[in-house]
Amino acid sequence: MSKVHVFDHPLIQHKLSILRDKNTSVKVFRELISEIAMLMCFEATRDLPLEEIEVETPVAVAKCRRIAGKKLAVVPILRAGLGMVDGMVSMMPNVKVGHIGLFRDPKTLEPVKYYFKMPPDIEERDVIVVDPMLATGGSASAAITFLKEAGVKHIKLMSVIGAPEGVARMQADHPDVDIFVAALDDHLNDHGYIVPGLGDAGDRIFGTK
Repeated sequence: MSKVHVFDHPLIQHKLSILRDKNTSVKVFRELISEIAMLMCFEATRDLPLEEIEVETPVAVAKCRRIAGKKLAVVPILRAGLGMVDGMVSMMPNVKVGHIGLFRDPKTLEPVKYYFKMPPDIEERDVIVVDPMLATGGSASAAITFLKEAGVKHIKLMSVIGAPEGVARMQADHPDVDIFVAALDDHLNDHGYIVPGLGDAGDRIFGTK
């Protein structure tokens, strides 16, 4: 079963409290989403392998450690996931970025892929899928299915807020994918919004509410 990691770091929780506030401006909301993603990136990449190297300082030779050639990719789910990309890239400047666009078929209610653009070597990379809200889990599950079909073997999911329903869906569909969230909220309401949540993340990032 996939693990659920809930980050209780004071900086993340402080920023999340401002993010939830309905009076937070688009500018501040956008900045906070990026900052929280950057802070969460520390923990989500904690298991990256390291190798020992020697570095010549101005004084002597130091034994140091660096990431051992691991290839990474960040894949936002359009459109709200875009708000998390800059924070991730600021921590990992050489990371490649793919994009997945989904919409829900009004008849079947199943997610349909309308955009899928990945680095050409995506099957060789460890992928972190980012989307601010893990609500029903339908979009995240579909996105990860499409990535697996493209040959990706190692995937993590990172969201700012998750709902129990979304976590359960992910664990049922993709028990090999670990989930990283800043908060695990109470439930979904009748409209599919996370409660207490923060509203529609995409609308609040792009000012379309």
